[in-house]
Amino acid sequence: MTRRAEFWTAGLFGSFQKIAKTEGLMGFYRGNGASVARIVPYAALHYMAYEEYRRWIILAFPDIGRGPVLDLVAGSIAGGTAVIFTYPLDLVRTKLAFQVVETPKLRAQGLSQPGGIIYRGIFDCISKIFKQHGIRGLYRGVGPSLYGIFPYSGLKFYFYEEMKSRVPEKHKKDIIVKLACGSVAGLIGQTMTYPLDVVRRQMQVEALSASEHGLTKGTYESLVSIVQNQGWRQLFSGLSINYLKVVPSVAIGFTVYDVMKSWLKVPSREEVATPVVREETSGQLSSLHSG
Repeated sequence: MTRRAEFWTAGLFGSFQKIAKTEGLMGFYRGNGASVARIVPYAALHYMAYEEYRRWIILAFPDIGRGPVLDLVAGSIAGGTAVIFTYPLDLVRTKLAFQVVETPKLRAQGLSQPGGIIYRGIFDCISKIFKQHGIRGLYRGVGPSLYGIFPYSGLKFYFYEEMKSRVPEKHKKDIIVKLACGSVAGLIGQTMTYPLDVVRRQMQVEALSASEHGLTKGTYESLVSIVQNQGWRQLFSGLSINYLKVVPSVAIGFTVYDVMKSWLKVPSREEVATPVVREETSGQLSSLHSG
């Protein structure tokens, strides 16, 4: 978790108290609008791309197994695709959540920070970043995002499909079973890739930090800086509270996706891919016979 300096030693409950004291209830929802604006296209692209990449891999390599390894590869590429198209909104979300907006409560406590850049909303944030740094500014920190999303997204789909494959057939459609499989998949994937998420957010908020203003560190430099200045434990700082958000989010996401496909009567992946593979194979045999 990326924190302002005053939150480094606050801990989970201390951070809750500090936000409530300085910014009030709305402080807990800062950046939520950008988060919602991002998650809708991100989720749509993520799941659509996953299904399409999985189908393309099967068509290109008909003899490939249909096991979790296929889901690992398709999920990884799909995650990268979704990040590339929605990253600017993720950057905006982080900046809106990180900034401390001056309020009467902050002024009364002498905690306001005049002179800093204040973003007044999603479009204002995008406009100011673009004017100052161009298109590259909107993709600052995308490197560690991609490094992290490839293994995270792939592992997430891998473990979800692997766990579902071990569920008895009579329980495969149970909502609780789907939620359990999604929870474990999110837990494992998030734990294994969390340090890169910390580095990504650190890079995103550098421009707002007075101590790092003007510096442009890469992924490796940011990683080393965090370890040297805050210790290696900082790479896992906020992991526990991230579990509270990510684990149910992944579980609900997978479950709703499966349920919606069932309600909409979407053909299974095998039902879509198999006829096409057979048609291509038949076409190849026909051409051989005619030759």
